[in-house]
Amino acid sequence: MTHWTDIKKDELERQYSPSQWSHRMSADDVINAHVKALKEGTEQARGLAQTLLNVPYGEGDGEKLDVYIPSTNSLDVPLVIYIHGGYWQFLSKEDSGFMAVPLIGKGVVVVAVGYDIAPKGNMDLMVSQVRRSVVSVIQQYSHISGLYLCGHSAGAHLAAMVLSTDWSEYSVTPQIKGAFLVSGIYDLLPILSTYVNEPLKMTEEVAVRNSPSQLVPQLKLSSSSCHIIVAVAENDSPEFRKQSEEYHKTLEASGLDVTLEDVANTDHFSIIEQLVDGEYHLTKLLLKTMGKS
Repeated sequence: MTHWTDIKKDELERQYSPSQWSHRMSADDVINAHVKALKEGTEQARGLAQTLLNVPYGEGDGEKLDVYIPSTNSLDVPLVIYIHGGYWQFLSKEDSGFMAVPLIGKGVVVVAVGYDIAPKGNMDLMVSQVRRSVVSVIQQYSHISGLYLCGHSAGAHLAAMVLSTDWSEYSVTPQIKGAFLVSGIYDLLPILSTYVNEPLKMTEEVAVRNSPSQLVPQLKLSSSSCHIIVAVAENDSPEFRKQSEEYHKTLEASGLDVTLEDVANTDHFSIIEQLVDGEYHLTKLLLKTMGKS
């Protein structure tokens, strides 16, 4: 297997440009369609659920979350926190409620987390924000039956960083039952020399301390009882696929409860867009993991 350090810069850029790898449409079209799908799904979710929008979890302007609440009398109410993608520099929680569409009817609370994307936020801040958002959620919703995480792309990276938190510095220790890491990046070093890092301005030191691949011993201490699903799209680029495969292998070698889901007939974007559909493979898997199938 080629190591990323042996790949020429322009090829590395292409490997880390997910829109170049979709078989469905051109690069620009796939991104426009992605944003449209997420927005429409979120609008639909806001029509179906009771919502609490812009709930602060910290002092900063960007430190807010949206809560999608099912109308249920059940005491068995799982909660899933969704962390959006967009290469730490695009998208927002405003486009991130779509997965509530099939989950609301099953009695699941969905929380979409906002964080300060670059250039306003840097990597250390974003990681700290998502960690604090999780603490805030369990303080506000202590009665839930189980806490789950789902993140896509950069959001999968941030979700993996949440699993790798040393909670001794926080007021509570979240018991995360399950995590869905969808088409993520777990080693930030390969993107340092690419266009992705231009607004992030990460140094090697920042990239290393924020790479989940380097933090597996801490994940094992904090999240050993969490069922982790590492999902990757059939048409993700070879480097993206390798990120998921290698992270999965590292977690598995550490004795963690982890599965690799290679999702057929999907690309980097459709793999998450389809969570708006109750019949989609990952939606069903999510419900099954939460005991709601």
